[in-house]
Amino acid sequence: MPFCGLEISAKIDSFQSIDSQSPIGEQLKVRRKRLNLRQSELAKLIGVSEDCITNWETGKNKPYITYYPKLIKFLGYNPFQVEVENLGGQIRKYRVENGLSQQDLAKLLNVNESTVFHWENGGHKPLPSKLKLLEKIIQQRELFR
Repeated sequence: MPFCGLEISAKIDSFQSIDSQSPIGEQLKVRRKRLNLRQSELAKLIGVSEDCITNWETGKNKPYITYYPKLIKFLGYNPFQVEVENLGGQIRKYRVENGLSQQDLAKLLNVNESTVFHWENGGHKPLPSKLKLLEKIIQQRELFR
């Protein structure tokens, strides 16, 4: 305030809000700082090296899908946007929440990896026998969460 000779300043905490549209590394950094954790402590929680956390936070690398369940748990929400209005989106959501690659899910279902890709992208629909198996696997995983 110039008329009284006082200067008022405030430190703005740039980590007050998390935008779920932000890159995953930024979301992790915000949450980590809110919890006053060091990168090494987060690395231990997730089961990776401190360098991984640094690279994720700086955007140099993205986490492998196998770490998604732990990242979702740490953040308290699923930062990986998945449309679930169709079967393909539901399959992808299942994979993301369980840390499975398309190849991993293909092995569980005894199909080719490209088959899972096409199911997720709406190119093909699973045969009734595979759809039944897929539903069974998803239900089993839901029961043990």
